[in-house]
Amino acid sequence: MDINKLWQNFLDTVTNHYFDLNGRVGRAQFWYFVLVEIVVGLAVGIVQIIVFQGILGAIFSLAMLLPNLGMATRRLQDTGRNGMLALVAIGAAGLLNIISLFAVIGGAAGTVGFMMLFVSVGWVISLIALVAGIAVIYFCAQPGQTEANAYGPAPAAWTPQ
Repeated sequence: MDINKLWQNFLDTVTNHYFDLNGRVGRAQFWYFVLVEIVVGLAVGIVQIIVFQGILGAIFSLAMLLPNLGMATRRLQDTGRNGMLALVAIGAAGLLNIISLFAVIGGAAGTVGFMMLFVSVGWVISLIALVAGIAVIYFCAQPGQTEANAYGPAPAAWTPQ
């Protein structure tokens, strides 16, 4: 496995396809993007624990919101499904990240506001994010259509070798 090719796939997605909702992406390319994102997220979490104590992970999650939405949308379109299901799952999770970021920035008052919001409607947002997230993971794990569909031609085969 070529680590450099995995990293280039991640960088290409984040820089050149930051919020690209058009077309299709293959299963291998999608899941290797997710793998690299998890590794980078773990590194960010470690740095956050050592240095910053709180906000770095939220900023990373917020920065990866649109690339994740774009990749999930294009992956769902590869399976022949409407990519807007990804908007529901990632949008709800992103909304929770934004709210928690304001709670961290706002200190004690922000935390109290976050708790009041979470008790009232946050659990509904969390439940929607959970159900839609499970559906998106299931659909993204399915094989793509081998022929052209309404979202474009089949993506080129991609391997990390």
